Amino acid sequence: MEIILSDVSVMTLPETFSQKQNLCIMFLAALSFAYFSKALSGSYMKSTITQLERRFDIPSYLIGVIDGSFEIGNLLVIAFVSYFGAKLHRPKIIAIGCVLMSFGTFLIAVPHFILGRYKFQSSVRASMNSTTTFGPCPASSAESTQAGCEQESSVSMWIYVFLGNVLRGIGETPVHPLGISYIDDYARSENAALYISCVQTISIIGPVFGYLLGSLCAKIYVDIGYVNMETITITPGDARWVGAWWLGYLIAGAITLMSAVPFWFLPKSLPIPVDKQLNANFTPEQTRFIKDSPSAMEHKFRPEEPANFHQMAKEFVPTLKSLLGSPVYITYLCVTIIQFNSLIGMVTYKPKYIEQHYGKSASKANFLMGMVNIPAVALGMFSGGVVMKKFKLGVMGAAKFAFGTSLLGYFLSLFFFAMGCDNAKVAGITMSYTGVEGLSYQPPSLFSECNSGCLCSGSDWDPVCGENGITYVSPCLAGCTSSTGVFNQCRCVAVTGAGSQPSNLTASLGHCPIRDSCDTMFPYFLFLSVITSFIISLGGTPGFMLLIRCIKPEFKSLALGVHTLATRTLAGIPAPIYFGAVIDTTCLKWGNTPCGRRGACRIYNTTAYRVVYLGLTMGLRTVSFFLCILGFALLRRHVKQEEKIALTNGNVEMEFESLRKEESNNSIHSDQFVRALDCNPDRETRL
Repeated sequence: MEIILSDVSVMTLPETFSQKQNLCIMFLAALSFAYFSKALSGSYMKSTITQLERRFDIPSYLIGVIDGSFEIGNLLVIAFVSYFGAKLHRPKIIAIGCVLMSFGTFLIAVPHFILGRYKFQSSVRASMNSTTTFGPCPASSAESTQAGCEQESSVSMWIYVFLGNVLRGIGETPVHPLGISYIDDYARSENAALYISCVQTISIIGPVFGYLLGSLCAKIYVDIGYVNMETITITPGDARWVGAWWLGYLIAGAITLMSAVPFWFLPKSLPIPVDKQLNANFTPEQTRFIKDSPSAMEHKFRPEEPANFHQMAKEFVPTLKSLLGSPVYITYLCVTIIQFNSLIGMVTYKPKYIEQHYGKSASKANFLMGMVNIPAVALGMFSGGVVMKKFKLGVMGAAKFAFGTSLLGYFLSLFFFAMGCDNAKVAGITMSYTGVEGLSYQPPSLFSECNSGCLCSGSDWDPVCGENGITYVSPCLAGCTSSTGVFNQCRCVAVTGAGSQPSNLTASLGHCPIRDSCDTMFPYFLFLSVITSFIISLGGTPGFMLLIRCIKPEFKSLALGVHTLATRTLAGIPAPIYFGAVIDTTCLKWGNTPCGRRGACRIYNTTAYRVVYLGLTMGLRTVSFFLCILGFALLRRHVKQEEKIALTNGNVEMEFESLRKEESNNSIHSDQFVRALDCNPDRETRL
């Protein structure tokens, strides 16, 4: 059977339905892959913040600026892409975005191929493989320092990372609003939540691989293949170690480029379920014919109209005013902006928190994030979608479920404050050379009588572990005078010996191992982190569906775009910056560049780090809960109004249906009367 409608091409319904169903599955798969690729590159960026900080010798707040540049890219185009893109060919616009994302990811890796070899700060210049005399006063080279200073005065290479991340943000813009609205337009209402949760769950696999990729690259030295690794005296656990950060960006860029391919072959639209009240431009006769067709019982078709840019631009401002005039939408925006500030700040610096607080390497911290934390988030988001479908949660039900899970996760997160570790024992920083514990941010505290005979530099960071279990900033500051594989005759080791004097005054390269009590605490931290991540993520899908169910269908893409714009502008950009700035205030010892400029932080006050990091995270979530109370009141009023409107429309439809039936009955009686006249043998036929 074929139907011919105005503005619609001739289609065979059974064949078209089957083809469109396959295309729908293809779009779901393509969108999932796009979400996977963008999440992989985004999480890999967060896994490399420590590497970038050390490679470019920049503080945490500047890393926050680089991380927030992704949101700046979104800010530039999100409103226009969300509004105009919804009226154009959405799959092809998503494809263009994926291509831009891949180019931006490749651009981030460019500085590695422009910069020279990485030279870490060290006071050890001789090989440790043979017996050598270690000079207490390292020879300084003004010539090499001047050369390094001249090199540093050139254009800062981190600008390439900044611009690449901006380009990534521009490319990512259409994926979320256009992809989700495309699914919600062409999926049945009861399946939309499950489909979206499936896409978001698959996208969570991206961060798993992103953090695992970050873990792998963090183990590989930055200049692997260009230097003799036997000459590298630092390990991945050292504060100066920089992994092959650039390698992961090349891999992520290639994967993102591949994700663009399927979207070029997808149509502008798919079959629309009958249960969705869309403004199809059909006459009543055409609509009745389609609904009566057996292949159209599940889906109907909407004619594609040519894009009218002038008309779209004319309607943009009134549409935006109407959307922002909704109290429920504005309250939802405020709540999510505050919660996203908390979430983004926490996730961005969580690997660094694990490194600094529990003494883990960057590689291990990224591995734990990818294999332990992220899967819990994925399971929580998927479970939230299943709960919505199984219990058929409405708008109020979804809001209560999301709020309840968030509140429970909040109370459990308070236990993180009790899972603290003491500061590492570092002579001259967290304790004095006489063994008295106490923090010091002043450089003169690095010097003592035991190393006064040496002309040591207070700016060096080349930690050694004394046999007394105390870390010293450098062999010189430990008072060491010679080395035979390990440093010998370290006078300060004897001074800071706990209780009895050590038999040998030796020290070895690297930090002293972290305390056993902290190692015992770490598994409990991981367990609680998994539980809280799962519980909070349970409300992710219901909370997201709450957004698209509280607005008119024609505002859906714009609402998603404005929501993305607002959260990224007011959360994605500032959160990493002010979180990083606050974390910088807890730094105890800064590194220095060849020109004497302050570089990356070498050691933090872990107690203060824990308080400001967790306190800022929990404080923001506390504020959001107060706004939720107002949101519930507005949402309840909104739901009642919608129910009244639905009831009124239902009565009108019932009256219309009864009139239509009455008209149909009258038509039947009239036809019977005419046929009766036709069968009357006494009727005359007149010419």
